[in-house]
Amino acid sequence: MRTSSRLKGSGYLLSSVSVALLGIPALKSARHEPIMLIVLIAGMALSIVGMALRWRSHRVEATEE
Repeated sequence: MRTSSRLKGSGYLLSSVSVALLGIPALKSARHEPIMLIVLIAGMALSIVGMALRWRSHRVEATEE
């Protein structure tokens, strides 16, 4: 695996972890409002899934080259 590929993968992983870390304190205040809790969890999940899809598309492009 190329260095650039490892760097991109590491960046996506770090971004996913940061979403979780930033979401943890927000969960404390959102837990009292069910709609806000749902929106927060959905936003966190979509962000992490989006980064996983970008990483996967990068891997597909790398194998096609």
